[in-house]
Amino acid sequence: MSESDPRATSVRLVLVDDHAMFRSGVKAELRAMPPGSAGWVPEIVGEAPDVDSAIAVIREHTPDVVLIDVHLPGGMGNGGVDVLHGCRGLTTAAGAPVRFLALSVSDAAEDVIAVIRAGARGYVTKTISGSDLMRAIRRVADGDAVFSPRLAGFVLDAFGAAAGEIAEVDEELDRLSAREREVMRLIARGYQYKEVAKELFISVKTVETHVSSVLRKLQLSSRHELTAWAAGRRMI
Repeated sequence: MSESDPRATSVRLVLVDDHAMFRSGVKAELRAMPPGSAGWVPEIVGEAPDVDSAIAVIREHTPDVVLIDVHLPGGMGNGGVDVLHGCRGLTTAAGAPVRFLALSVSDAAEDVIAVIRAGARGYVTKTISGSDLMRAIRRVADGDAVFSPRLAGFVLDAFGAAAGEIAEVDEELDRLSAREREVMRLIARGYQYKEVAKELFISVKTVETHVSSVLRKLQLSSRHELTAWAAGRRMI
C-alpha cells in the first residue's frame, strides 16, 4: 500500500527536536518506509524546535504520537519534561490520550527516569533504525510501553536503584496539586511572586496562597528551605 492508498490507516505525528536537519531526516525516513503489516502510514501533522512551540503545536493538532527529544530549549528549563507537563490530559479527536515517545541521544538515568515519570510511553535512542522506529510508534499509539533493546534492562536497573528516592519524593509531591507543583518549581528557581503570576496567568494573591499551602504541606518554613528541598531532589 502506498501513502495515498485509502486502505492504509495513519498515525498522526508531531516531531519535536531542536535540530531542523534531524527533523528533516526523521520525516524522510518515515515517509520512505512501507506501511506496516497492519497497513498504516505516518502522517506528520506538525513539528517544533523548542518547549513553547511544541506545546502550542501539540495542543493545536492533538496527534496520536509525539516523537520528542529530551533536551530542548525554552520552557522552565526541563526540556521534554516541560512539554509533557504542558500537554498533560490532552486527547485526540478520537478520544485517545496523546502519547509521547522519547527519541534521544541520551541514555542517562536521570533523563530516562524524568521523561517516563512525566508520562512518556517509551524511550528509544537515535541509533534506532527506521523500521524499528515505525514499530515503536505503532506500539506507543496502541498504548504499549516501548524501550530500545539496550535500554530495557537499564531502565529496570535505574528505577530499581532509585526506587527509594523516587518513592520518598513521590509521597511528598503527591500532597501537592498540579498547580502547587508548578508554583513550587518557579519559586525554587528564584522567581518573584509577580513573575510567577505572569508565567502561570494567575494573580499574585493566588501565588501567595499556593506558596503558603506548599510550605505547609511540605512542612517547610521559608522560601530558602523550599529551594533547598527542591534542589536536593534535583527538581530545579
